[in-house]
Amino acid sequence: MPHYRSLGQIPPKRHTQFRKPNGELHSEEVFGTNGFSGTSSILYHLHPPTIVVKQEEPTCVTPKIAIEKNLKCINLAGFDVPPTDDFLESRKTVFVNNDLHIGLAAPKQSMKDYFFKNADADEMLFIHVGSGTLHTCYGKVTFSYGDYLIIPRGTIYKIEFNDENNRMFYAESFSPIVSPKRYRNNFGQLLEHSPYCERDYRGPTNLETFDEHGEFKVLIKKQGMIHPFTYGTHPFDVVGWDGYNYPYAISIHDFEPITGRIHQPPPVHQQFEGNGFVVCSFCPRKFDYHPLSIPAPYNHSNIDSDEIIYYVDGDFMSRNNIDKGAITLHPGGIPHGPHPGAAERSIGKEGTEELAVMIDPFSPMMLTEEALKIEKPGYNQSWHDHG
Repeated sequence: MPHYRSLGQIPPKRHTQFRKPNGELHSEEVFGTNGFSGTSSILYHLHPPTIVVKQEEPTCVTPKIAIEKNLKCINLAGFDVPPTDDFLESRKTVFVNNDLHIGLAAPKQSMKDYFFKNADADEMLFIHVGSGTLHTCYGKVTFSYGDYLIIPRGTIYKIEFNDENNRMFYAESFSPIVSPKRYRNNFGQLLEHSPYCERDYRGPTNLETFDEHGEFKVLIKKQGMIHPFTYGTHPFDVVGWDGYNYPYAISIHDFEPITGRIHQPPPVHQQFEGNGFVVCSFCPRKFDYHPLSIPAPYNHSNIDSDEIIYYVDGDFMSRNNIDKGAITLHPGGIPHGPHPGAAERSIGKEGTEELAVMIDPFSPMMLTEEALKIEKPGYNQSWHDHG
């Protein structure tokens, strides 16, 4: 969970008069979640953020479900998703439930002709390939390989990529994405046992204020529809803001793994959580140091949750023949574990260079038509030892 931050010009007291040099009032906007009970920020606009010039007919982007009830282990070839020019068109949702949507994207071009707002969900964009800048009314957030971009729902943004080679793994959460409660004290400060700290958050910088009139298209996602809105003033007309609700980046490379004498369970790798799911970061780390330890994970019956792993880099020690950019789904209700030979191979090794992102949803995920397009057959039988 981000800490308090402020950029630009703000009045000394909230909800009081704050005037422009010409004497006109700035337009104050409280931007928050969960009514008035969640985190919020207060933004001060040059113009009211409500000036709608035109609203066009929406288009449906609801994922098409191919398999609603699944009990099969799945392996998706993530890098088989073809690069697409447009950012939104490049996003391919592969797993869905009522708490979150999970997908892949390979956009080639920056967002030039429109802005985007997800009014349904917080977004987690994990940057696997590429770099660039996230532009918002809060300022700029630069990103590169290994960064998680967390964009609170309702944030109007535009992404500028540095080149055409970009790949990301993303999740849309219908609840706020926050740090695990056990990492925080009663005041929200990250505790000493947390695998990252406030210094690792990279919040917006270089606030730019655009005092422009015209036609500015904002594509708003709501209830599985994209609604094209045209506003009469630039959406990034904020002169200052403060609060706790804003986009930020944090790198997987700044996650400090927790290790032990024997194998540590996945919760020690947790990075984020939302209602109905957790996100974990598997990073390079020293292996277990008990003289009889087996560093590879034990077989596990994940009765209460699915397990989804996105493989980023390195040799994932519990898997055989897994490609970079792959996504595996191990559904709840049946056991999963290391591939044949993985446990024996891990004994005596001092560490791993694996890098992966895991999402554990607590309600079953449905597979979309986009998922079946990149499925690699036979993964559900890959634990059969043919030797």
